[in-house]
Formats: sequence, structure tokens, C-alpha cells
Amino acid sequence: MATDSIKLVRGQLGERIANIQRTAARLSPLDVYQRMDEIREMAAANGMAVLERLAQCSAQLALLPGHRVATASCLEHFGEALDSESPADCQTILAALAVRLH
Repeated sequence: MATDSIKLVRGQLGERIANIQRTAARLSPLDVYQRMDEIREMAAANGMAVLERLAQCSAQLALLPGHRVATASCLEHFGEALDSESPADCQTILAALAVRLH
């Protein structure tokens, strides 16, 4: 039963992420921030620490100059974050994001 609810949450999060990917070019930085923060809150409420941390980082980057590049780079890593459960995965994903941004 818990597995089904996690699958449902992952599906909902995946839909939200896909929506941001489709519309990110037309969204203001504040809109991107708010949508990423909603994802972060949902991930936190469901114990998805890797996804929570990536969404938090993405939300913050959305408010900086060059946010479109940063947002696109972050969104490319959400698939891995949705499937991840370990702290090591979190560090790896955030490190890969840092390499892409620098």
C-alpha cells in the first residue's frame, strides 16, 4: 500500500516537473521559484530528501541572473532525483549539477 502511494506521489511530481520543463522559457523567475518550492514542499512531506534538496537548489537558482540555463540544468537531473533514496545519490546529483553550472 505504501509503495502505491509513493508511486502516486512520484507520478504527480513527475507531471509537475514535466510541466515546468515545457513552460520554463515563458515563466518569470518568481514563477519558477514558486513552482520549484511547491515541488520541494511535496517532496519533503513525502520523505523524498534527494528531490527536496534538488528542488530547493533549483528554486534558489531561479532567482539569480542566468536562471534559464540554471533551471534547465536542474530539470535535467530531476529524473534521477525521483528515483533516488540515498544521501550519496543526493551528493552525486548536486555535484553533477554544480559541474554543469560552472
